[in-house]
Amino acid sequence: MKLNALLERIEQNVNDSIGDMDIDGITTNSTEIRPNDIFVAIKGYRVDGHDFIQNAIDAGAKIVIGEKNLTGLSVPYIKVENSRFALAQLACEFYGNPSKNKKMIGITGTNGKTTTSYMLKHILESAGKKCSLFGTVKNVINGKAAPSSNTTPDALELNKQLSLSEDEYIIMEISSHGLSQYRVNGVEFDFCLFTNLDQDHLDYHRDMDEYFSVKASLFDQLKPEGKAIINQYCKWGQKLAEQLMANNRTIHVIGDQNHHHDLQINLLKSGNSIITFENTPNINLKLNILGKHNILNAAMAFLTASKIGISPEEILQALELFPGVPGRFEMFQHPKGATIVVDYAHTADAFNHCLQTAKEEGANRIFHIFGFRGNRDISKRGGTVNVSKEISDVHILTFDDLNDVSYEEMEEALNVLSQGGYIIPDRTLAIKQVLEDASSGDWVCITGKGAEKYQQEFEIPTTSDIETVQFLIEQLEA
Repeated sequence: MKLNALLERIEQNVNDSIGDMDIDGITTNSTEIRPNDIFVAIKGYRVDGHDFIQNAIDAGAKIVIGEKNLTGLSVPYIKVENSRFALAQLACEFYGNPSKNKKMIGITGTNGKTTTSYMLKHILESAGKKCSLFGTVKNVINGKAAPSSNTTPDALELNKQLSLSEDEYIIMEISSHGLSQYRVNGVEFDFCLFTNLDQDHLDYHRDMDEYFSVKASLFDQLKPEGKAIINQYCKWGQKLAEQLMANNRTIHVIGDQNHHHDLQINLLKSGNSIITFENTPNINLKLNILGKHNILNAAMAFLTASKIGISPEEILQALELFPGVPGRFEMFQHPKGATIVVDYAHTADAFNHCLQTAKEEGANRIFHIFGFRGNRDISKRGGTVNVSKEISDVHILTFDDLNDVSYEEMEEALNVLSQGGYIIPDRTLAIKQVLEDASSGDWVCITGKGAEKYQQEFEIPTTSDIETVQFLIEQLEA
């Protein structure tokens, strides 16, 4: 591809001799440079790509793009205002703007993105549609699954995978980090979904208004005929709907009788609810997975699938057979008759949904195991402990990912916040203790990680909460 064709997207002009250069690739990693590549220098949180420009040139980079004022390089240097934004635009152009030729579905919100995406994929595939999936648990393209390193891939990888996908529909979870870092900039969507907003990531965003604004920016990337699907049971969803209506965007909402809505949940009950859809009352929405929050996720998937053109009957049948998502309210049976739940919940609202479900299902006692991630939003910690203390009978604070925080520092944080809860730093030993204490009719809720792998070693040689639960159940059954 000619350099001039790439640069048009970021409105950069170069002289004809440079603009006529052939470009074979784009990278942000100086160790991956091949001859005739563009090297884009990104200033990261720990590493600054500008420090590796000479390495990239030595490896054969033909053009360098960056944000700093630099002179004296042996190859042309193009200064841009924002390297991440430029990278996204270049990636879209280099890979032929692949989102234009796909049915793109983007899902954003604090909670429910993964479950909603899996539900929607299940509905579409049950109706004979082929789907790619980009998300927190894994990526699936052309029927092949691969591990996911980020909820939203970087712009280069995303556009490369979109160009390789032969699937008609692309379903993407889109994080606020992905939006603020321009990972999906230039991608155009047929549907954008807003699940909810709860306090999270305020270590990254200044406040809730900024967090909301970043999430809402996804809807600026709707195609001209694109549709917004919004959960108006959340107050932030109501705000988003008002903004989009003011901008004459097409919106469809789930809501209650106090708001204009396309789908109303008349009876919000775990596993089995009554909905009204397009003036057809008393539709029975059944799920195999528990939790009112999953009814809301199913409603979002239902409404989206209906606007794609799948009949309500097909949608309901697919949802009734939906098997669930690894680490999202995933249930296990304790040998002594207790119920064990592994869930990704990590905000106060998500805790409330998880624990209230256990309570409504008639739990004798609720044991709740959770922790906090190092170098993450500390302002939400007190609220999550308050919810756990209020609903559960026993709460146990333990370690999640420490990241760069020391063992001693995290243990002290747990001591300060415990509010009468037990502290067992080793996560596997915390689970072991509770499974030994639990008896018939009790519920054990293990939240925060879901299907994610542990980042540090614990005493029991397992790699995730799910693996730990399965290992301990086998021991108890022996």
